Amino acid sequence: MTVFGKKRLAIGTEDFEKLRRAGCYYVDKTGLIAELMRSMTEVTLFTRPRRFGKTLNMSMLKCFFEIGGDPALFDGLKISKDAELCEQYMGRFPVFFISLKDVGADSFARAKEQMASVIADAVYPFKFLLNSAVLDDSDKELLRELTNRRMDEQMICDSLRILTRLLAKHYGCKAILLIDEYDVPLQKAFYGGYYEEMVQLVRSMFSQALKTNLNLEFAVLTGCLRISRESIFTGMNHLRVLTISDPRFTGYFGFSDAEVREMLEYYEVLDAYDAVKNWYDGYRFGDAEVYCPWDVINYIDLLRTAPRAMPQNFWANSSGNDVVTEFVKRLDASAAARELEQLAAGEAVMKEIRQELTYREMYDSLDNLWSLLYMTGYLTKRGEAEEEKIPLVIPNMEIRGIFKRQIMDLFKEKVAADGAMVQEFCGALLAGDAGKTEELLGKYLKMTVSIRDTFVRKSLKENFYHGILLGILGYKGDWYVTSNYETGDGYGDILIEPKEGDPGIVIEVKYAHDGDLEKGVRLAMEQINTRHYDAALHERGIRQVLKYGIACFRKECRVALEK
Repeated sequence: MTVFGKKRLAIGTEDFEKLRRAGCYYVDKTGLIAELMRSMTEVTLFTRPRRFGKTLNMSMLKCFFEIGGDPALFDGLKISKDAELCEQYMGRFPVFFISLKDVGADSFARAKEQMASVIADAVYPFKFLLNSAVLDDSDKELLRELTNRRMDEQMICDSLRILTRLLAKHYGCKAILLIDEYDVPLQKAFYGGYYEEMVQLVRSMFSQALKTNLNLEFAVLTGCLRISRESIFTGMNHLRVLTISDPRFTGYFGFSDAEVREMLEYYEVLDAYDAVKNWYDGYRFGDAEVYCPWDVINYIDLLRTAPRAMPQNFWANSSGNDVVTEFVKRLDASAAARELEQLAAGEAVMKEIRQELTYREMYDSLDNLWSLLYMTGYLTKRGEAEEEKIPLVIPNMEIRGIFKRQIMDLFKEKVAADGAMVQEFCGALLAGDAGKTEELLGKYLKMTVSIRDTFVRKSLKENFYHGILLGILGYKGDWYVTSNYETGDGYGDILIEPKEGDPGIVIEVKYAHDGDLEKGVRLAMEQINTRHYDAALHERGIRQVLKYGIACFRKECRVALEK
């Protein structure tokens, strides 16, 4: 189906069959099938950050392998050109696909109920086996129990093993097991306080279904994290784990540069290529650099109706960013705060990564937090490893915005906690005391991580310091503060209208990119005067206006005043 002559964009659609039948735009990842079959391992686990196409790929595998599937879904795709492989594997296996993404509650009892419901719903399409001439009465009774949304804990543990046996018996061939988001129940259990109980449950399920299961052809699992083998995959020596560091299967999760260009050309928005690359590229999986699919699709969809729209934080806003919050708080309070400044400036930090963690260990140390940020996509590798350490960077402007926002939120908490300093700073501004204003602003700059905005053009580097000032002034409740207010011949950075009878205040901020603070304040004052930023205040009847030019460079500042 097309809209205005173009295929629809399937935003949020993770069902391969639905996407293909609707004629939506599809970035062909069917090469994953061939690579899986040519490097066959009994159990494969793919770990990738959220929103990188894991679920859609699992749905695609199901559609390809399952008995009774529609071969037409793959017409025109890469896999259809491999006639021998299609003949051997397409539509040849019973497939059981289950997603655990919705299993998680505030108690283990409730989480078990959710697990039972998820299993029962996934088994329901196989109720036709109750009429099977091959299965005996005891088999059918087990199938009835598997469709019971109130099954007990033992049946939950046995469920995957039982179902693969029933499928293999009915069809006369081994079954394929696909488990999507395998680690979500563990993540939610960690935050819910019942981690040990959930570990035991999931370990039992997986051990029975994946370890020495004679009815299993192969299994594929996906998740965000590689949970330690000792925690979940005890004794599974046949497990192949393909993390974001592994050079194999790199092209099947995320979009390549060529795939993004082709999509932009198709939707006639190729002029947005640079913006898309700066905001959504930069992730490195193995030896491939990839874009976040969720971001690219959402932004192209936005551009189709609003061609001048700026990039947005689609990935960042699709769920919480708790790990970044915790990371920023810990680094800000430690001797390693300089490393956070390096990241924010676009520089690399060398770190040793632990790719096997349990959820209990994630927040135990800063070293584990570095590993967690890497595995979940907030940091990525750039450059060559040195011994056992790899260079970590913030991948793009979207993720950088998350870090910047968390840094600013932490700064505002510190400002709010020191009301006396806020009053002193605002008093110095109102009194026209440039020296005291400079001294106090310098203290504030030393209170927070500096952000040198190397990701953006020079004219936007003032944004961080602008935000610092607004963060302080926001706690002066009896002042009317406007930011980038249209006045005179342009937009003033900050205009302040204090209480009646007090002078108005205009502030223009400059980033002294070469470290020349004197030149920076001079340029700021010239801009205020030549563009008449004080005009709006005079129009409101404010006769006296204090004009402040402020220049900043890293954690240094200079303040000039003109009355």
